[in-house]
Amino acid sequence: MIAETSIGPVMLSELARKLLYGSGALGLYHRIRNANSLTVVMFHRILSPDDPRWRSCDPEYTLSTELLAHSLAFFKRHYNVVSLDQVLAARRSGTQLPSRALLITFDDGWADNADFALPELQRAGLPALLFVVADAIGQRQPFFQECIVAAWRRGALKVGELQASLQAHAAVAGLNDGEDIAALRAVIAGIEALEPVVRERVLAPFETVLDDGLRHMVSVQDLQRLQQGGVALGLHGKSHAPMTTVADLDAELGGARAALAAQLGQPGPVAESMSFPHGAHDSSIAQRAHESGYELVFTSVPVLNPAKAELGWLLGRTGFETATVVDKRGQFRPERLALYLFRREHRRLV
Repeated sequence: MIAETSIGPVMLSELARKLLYGSGALGLYHRIRNANSLTVVMFHRILSPDDPRWRSCDPEYTLSTELLAHSLAFFKRHYNVVSLDQVLAARRSGTQLPSRALLITFDDGWADNADFALPELQRAGLPALLFVVADAIGQRQPFFQECIVAAWRRGALKVGELQASLQAHAAVAGLNDGEDIAALRAVIAGIEALEPVVRERVLAPFETVLDDGLRHMVSVQDLQRLQQGGVALGLHGKSHAPMTTVADLDAELGGARAALAAQLGQPGPVAESMSFPHGAHDSSIAQRAHESGYELVFTSVPVLNPAKAELGWLLGRTGFETATVVDKRGQFRPERLALYLFRREHRRLV
């Protein structure tokens, strides 16, 4: 007797992806469709599962070293990875970028970018660009959002406790009584919307548990090591606050450049590029950033940047998360990544 089997729509979809990729059809589609475009990918944290920071990091923004290595190999197979200098040259003088150009970027300024991402980049022989928050340089603990997620993942903080403190100081809608990551992110969003002085009051009862005793942010020595290893530096604001909410935009733009120059001991301006914290911006903020001296301004708008004619100064980037590249078993799937990247809209932002 032959056992009956059934193939569900999800399995068929996975099989179709594998066949498309394995046959070379997706690669051919990409070579034709995206020949004259610049793809910019955006990473955040890179950690080894053996590192003590791994168990409490935000899984939405953290990639393992193994998955980064697979991703870099994918880039080398399907793209021509370029440096910031090459992109600047294309902008300044019209120098043509190579076909299917790709720029690798990292946001925030995590110490693990130096500890783990840099060795993988060097093994692959690839350049990259790090957007660092000026005020985070030399700090042990990360931004309050990541501290909250880490404390919750360690079991040192309950969503209900944080929610109660928030509701004691502010009227916030859209919260629920869950104890999962979605409920936690809803509370964090409520805290983000507060004035800084109110936020401090909400978080004050948890000051001890929000500090895990580990070092998370880059030092000046890390930045120097990254630069020596082929990673260019850009800025990600001075304080990491959304630029749509700050009272002093000049401090976040020009002030960030001055702060980075002072940290690095460089007398002149540093960083020809920047990206917006949290992706928050509007057209007037983007224009102010460009006029303040940033030749290239990077958004989190997930588009492919046309590069056949003059390259624009305002560029889109595509976010990179673990769910983008793995299946349900946590295995790297290049066909998923191909479909995620190859089909993005081509659009010039300015």
